[in-house]
Amino acid sequence: MKLSVLQRLPEVPVAAIRVLIALVAVLLTAWPQWQAGGPGTQLVDEWLRDQLVRVQASDAPEERMAVIDIDESSLAKAGPWPWPRERLATLVEQLLGHYGARGVALDLVLPERADAGGDERLAVLAEHGPVVLPQAFDFNGNLPLRVGQLTGGAPGPRGGALAASGYVANHAGLGRAAHIGNIGFIPDQDGMIRRLPMQTWFEGRLFPTLSLALLGCCGGTTSSGSAAPAAGPTGGMAAGQGLRRLPYSRSWNAYAVIPAAAVLDLSAPAELIRDKLVLIGSSSLGLSDRVATPISANTSGLLVHAAALTAQLDARAGLAPSPWPGRAIALVYTGALALLTAWTLPRLSALANVALLCTAGALWLALAYVAAPHDAVFSTVGPLWSILFLLAAGVPFAWQQAQRQSRRLLGTLRQYVADAVVDELLRSDLADPLAPSLCEVTTLIADMQGYTSHVANLPLEQAAQLTRDFLDCLTGPVLAARGTLDKYTGDGLVAFWGAPLAVPDHADQALEAAEAIIAALRPFNAARAARGLAPVRVRIGIESGSAMAGDFGSSSRSIYTAVGDSVNVASRLETAARDYPYDVIVGPGTAALARRQPLRRIGETLLRGRDRPTTLYTLAALAPAEGMP
Repeated sequence: MKLSVLQRLPEVPVAAIRVLIALVAVLLTAWPQWQAGGPGTQLVDEWLRDQLVRVQASDAPEERMAVIDIDESSLAKAGPWPWPRERLATLVEQLLGHYGARGVALDLVLPERADAGGDERLAVLAEHGPVVLPQAFDFNGNLPLRVGQLTGGAPGPRGGALAASGYVANHAGLGRAAHIGNIGFIPDQDGMIRRLPMQTWFEGRLFPTLSLALLGCCGGTTSSGSAAPAAGPTGGMAAGQGLRRLPYSRSWNAYAVIPAAAVLDLSAPAELIRDKLVLIGSSSLGLSDRVATPISANTSGLLVHAAALTAQLDARAGLAPSPWPGRAIALVYTGALALLTAWTLPRLSALANVALLCTAGALWLALAYVAAPHDAVFSTVGPLWSILFLLAAGVPFAWQQAQRQSRRLLGTLRQYVADAVVDELLRSDLADPLAPSLCEVTTLIADMQGYTSHVANLPLEQAAQLTRDFLDCLTGPVLAARGTLDKYTGDGLVAFWGAPLAVPDHADQALEAAEAIIAALRPFNAARAARGLAPVRVRIGIESGSAMAGDFGSSSRSIYTAVGDSVNVASRLETAARDYPYDVIVGPGTAALARRQPLRRIGETLLRGRDRPTTLYTLAALAPAEGMP
């Protein structure tokens, strides 16, 4: 009872472990979806998104804006930085007047006064024209900054806006500016700029980012006076409050970047600026406005605001990707994969399962490539963690179970067949050699004639010893001849050849085993005669034909056996041997197949259950008196 319970116990944990593996796989996808992953997980997720952004970034020209760059060539022509405010004022005036720009935003904070005339011109432009001045909010909080005069903002509750701890603003002379935009940001752990605060909350006031301020400055209308569509949510960046991911939908090559010197000397192409939104900043290394983004590891911070402006313009024009439920897509994908692998792991080979999971990983990358622009929040790497877990835990567990099943199968096989046959089975391509199948087999049935009379007067121990010794004489030759041991029948056995490993000479192998059994009994009987005991005689019946061979039985107990008409005939031939002076009786099926063993016809008899007499044969080398008591 205890043994049967212990044998059933392993089956319960295996099913439970498979369910647990599937659940853990789903949890590994869900875990980072709600930012529950650690810093390492988030960095991997951001790295994967960066690769997708880099591949998807379009080179199509961004014709709605222009970028005026105070680059190294401009500094070489117009003079080193800092420029006089007169020059900056001239730059803005020419953009608005000569070139007809729709609006201008500066990515240059001016915290200190300079030439009074230039400052006054800038102040007038910022107060009355479509000009946005910047101020940079600090979100660090360790050492609150308060540089310059804070300007702009609208009273309001914080809501989802990002709270600032300090600022670097323009000097008081520019405090009359009508439009102020924040150019401060918070880099991610790896220093990348992937998000911008759309709204910043400081001391009870809300301040928009530079791109939102520029759109507000232009009043939501083009130069012709037509209304622009209202901003709405997008898959990448919404025109709302808080920290939002930049989609970086355009590569830097998509932006028209014009040297500031070309604007000052009026050599810049007018069509690149007219009716465009203009950002002014610097890519000069000397001005130290360099940042890392998913598009480039070292680029001008001005282009970050250009990317934000592109996102806002796309949202207003209805060009932004529609929102998708990225988290739900990831969970459904992993759930379906977990169910699929729960079915395939115990059924497919380890190599096939690895190929399946690698294919699933590639398919997810393709799906993430499509879905990422539509959802800026979901974790693209979550399903990949699940797939890695299935590769690291699910496949090895299934392989271990397959090895365990193979060892159990081999253990079962070794009870029936010789080790050499087992080794040959391992080299074959049979998926399950114990599965029932129709085979051509030769069956040998042997037992001791007069067993009852031999053991009737023996003590129990001696009777058991006689039985064991006799069965040894039968079993050794059967296994040596590569036979399959079906079962013991008390004082005899049933064996067959041709299953589980099909062999063309199964009839000859059975005949050779019978001859070896007779030879093994000679020294056995000689030893008995020396002790004054009567010799024992073996009766052997052999027949060939079709039979169903396989592992038969119930769920609690089974046996590898062969069933069929030829097996029944072999049994009746063994019984018929008592009426003949031959230890081995061979049926016509075996006689027709024998090639190496010569046979002799000894007559015919009507076997039980047969309509016609059956021709009987015996080994030609076997004398009639062989084995007779």
